[in-house]
Amino acid sequence: MESIFNKSFWINEWEQDKSSDTYAVHKGFSTPEYWDKASTTYDKSEREIQDRRLEKTLGLLKQKGLLFEGMKVLEIGCGTGLLAMDLAKNGAHVTALDFSQGMLDRFSERLTSDLADRISILSEDWHTLDIQKKGWAKQFDLVIAFMSPGVATADAFFKMMACSKNGCAVRGWAARQQHEILIHLWKKIMGTPLDDKPQSILYKINLLFSLGLFPDIVFDTVEWDQKIGLEQEFDNQMAFFSKVNDQKKRTELGKIIREYLESIAIEKVITKKQKGLTATAVFSVTPLI
Repeated sequence: MESIFNKSFWINEWEQDKSSDTYAVHKGFSTPEYWDKASTTYDKSEREIQDRRLEKTLGLLKQKGLLFEGMKVLEIGCGTGLLAMDLAKNGAHVTALDFSQGMLDRFSERLTSDLADRISILSEDWHTLDIQKKGWAKQFDLVIAFMSPGVATADAFFKMMACSKNGCAVRGWAARQQHEILIHLWKKIMGTPLDDKPQSILYKINLLFSLGLFPDIVFDTVEWDQKIGLEQEFDNQMAFFSKVNDQKKRTELGKIIREYLESIAIEKVITKKQKGLTATAVFSVTPLI
């Protein structure tokens, strides 16, 4: 067996995850179509925004010397732009990209004129983007990917690091309690109980250790409720399961999903509980040893 201090060990472990329910769930969340649908439900509650831990994140970056006036930041999977705008308020010039036009539309709507000259918003898929053609290799002081499907593979993670000349920050689920809707629909559609352990952040952290890159790591418990219209949740689940399941026809999928959602809706509103543990790793791209 390869040593756990060898990067190949962790790359192989990461690759083996592709046979699990976790990887199948990731596929469902990995399309722009899904995030276009989901974008309308994001950042709707104060608790949800608080759980983004923006002030804490800025503090971590400052402690690491990775937040300063005039710095260049690349954010992979910028979503609705909350973090990018806070970075810009602290003097950063941010290149913010996402593959979901729905998310970028929400971002553009909230972007204020005083920050517009500090933020460049790009519609790009990180998996297909060529950083050499962009001239992005070692061009950013900081590269960030928080809760982003863009860095769900080792190759994408290494490409992220290649863009940084100073440091990076990643965040992902260290443990998550899946909401009841996904658990029930998975059993009905896939025919087996859901066995999802969304912990790819732990592969990333251990891979960093094997490279002599020792991140500062913080864990945060997050919990909030989302109230979503029945039709909106139907669209979300259709976008998800259309990618995950290739056995059932779209009309059959739609029937299963609609019947279940109608059974749990109250006045055509669905309540989804989001609960879990996130890990944030902030690190220099220069090995310590």
